[in-house]
Amino acid sequence: MNNQISVVIPLIHKNDSLRNIQIFKEEKLVGQIILLSEEEINLNQDNTIITPNHKNTFTFQKISENVQSDYILFSLNGKPLFPAQFMLQRFIKVINNTDSVFIYSDFYETENNNLKKHPTIDYQPGSLRDDFDFGEVVFIKTSAFKEAVSRMDVDYEFSAFYDLRLKLSLLGNLFHIPEYLYTVATSEDIGSEENHFSYVDPRNRKVQIEYEKVCTRYLSDINALVGPEFKSINLDRNDFKFEASVVIPVRNRVKTIGDAISSVLSQKTNFPFNLIIVDNHSTDGTSEVIESYKIKDDRVVHIIPGRMDLGIGGCWNEAVHSEFCGKFAIQLDSDDIYKDENTIQTIVDTFHNEKCGMVIGSYQITDFNLNELPPGLIDHREWTPDNGANNALRINGLGAPRAFYTPLLREINIPNVSYGEDYAVGLEISRTYKIGRIYDSLYLCRRWEDNSDAKLDIERINQNNFYKDKIRTIELLARKNRI
Repeated sequence: MNNQISVVIPLIHKNDSLRNIQIFKEEKLVGQIILLSEEEINLNQDNTIITPNHKNTFTFQKISENVQSDYILFSLNGKPLFPAQFMLQRFIKVINNTDSVFIYSDFYETENNNLKKHPTIDYQPGSLRDDFDFGEVVFIKTSAFKEAVSRMDVDYEFSAFYDLRLKLSLLGNLFHIPEYLYTVATSEDIGSEENHFSYVDPRNRKVQIEYEKVCTRYLSDINALVGPEFKSINLDRNDFKFEASVVIPVRNRVKTIGDAISSVLSQKTNFPFNLIIVDNHSTDGTSEVIESYKIKDDRVVHIIPGRMDLGIGGCWNEAVHSEFCGKFAIQLDSDDIYKDENTIQTIVDTFHNEKCGMVIGSYQITDFNLNELPPGLIDHREWTPDNGANNALRINGLGAPRAFYTPLLREINIPNVSYGEDYAVGLEISRTYKIGRIYDSLYLCRRWEDNSDAKLDIERINQNNFYKDKIRTIELLARKNRI
């Protein structure tokens, strides 16, 4: 079993990389160390691949040419690593027992001299996010690695690892070991807004275009591409009393529901609209606030569901299937407000002008007092008419505010959950119908201490990501099966 593993380490911080090299040199199973560096470094007969960028295709091709062992252990970011007891033996056993081509594990991070658990999640067919968290170490069968690299026929500058792991997924399993097999000596701010919305940051546009190309190529390889021609939709139904309904699901938002209601009632349109508030059994005074507006304005519809098992998606279904719902159902969260008095008119005009089944706008992130917070405007300009429906499987959200053609939404229905329900519906609609986009700000999304999007811990982030990966898996299978 000796000398079965080649360890690949990017030289990002020299001292950290040299420390990692020394640690792995002491492992009997390691027969080769490959350092990815901008300059030649003497490793005593080990390899140095000279590359200014360890994320490009050239680097992976050079690794493939130089690797000499049965397995490759990649240090993805060059951070200080400390293997757990028998880490390498465990990797070898699991990759063979599961007949996988690529494995990864949970790990610890050090924080104030304490160990902090960093669990990862299982890989699924729908785990197409380019930012999927594999941790800091992945373990790959060299034979599969060489085969995947041989298929990398496009030179990417930033996204070679993404290209590699999608191609590996065509060759075999990507397997998660739910064990803490190493420690990383640093911890990142994994829950920051900037990190969460990196895919819409204009500074990252060049990188995101590459990622989109990789994902689109993969979807083509598995016969899961849709569009750019979509099914036409007839928006001329006239059996609705209201042209539009704003839908607000709410539970215990006494501090913000009044602002949201006022934002809707101040809208100016050339058609009749109403406001449907689905009050999910609030206990903090929210119901009384809603009633105070209902008394003053008969456009306010206050629905308290007869059942107790509804999430946000279920509350939406209550509104959309009610007799009060207009032809178009427009989203507003109970924490938020519309940017100005023209939002509803702008959205409905877009439906009619573009003949689409769904319209998605743009929004600004603010604090409770409406002061803008980084990253500011979220406009999802990564969406393109030709490929947006495919790229939607790579990113983690579609934007807001969201609006739907009600007859279509009544056919689809919304998953009865409180996270990702809108994304699931958006993906399903985008499979068949055009989605209209508005890139001007329509909506102010407030962040505050009780907000559901406040900074999350790793367990909640994993839970959310696993569910969205599951949504993508369902949608991917539907597209492959041409449902």
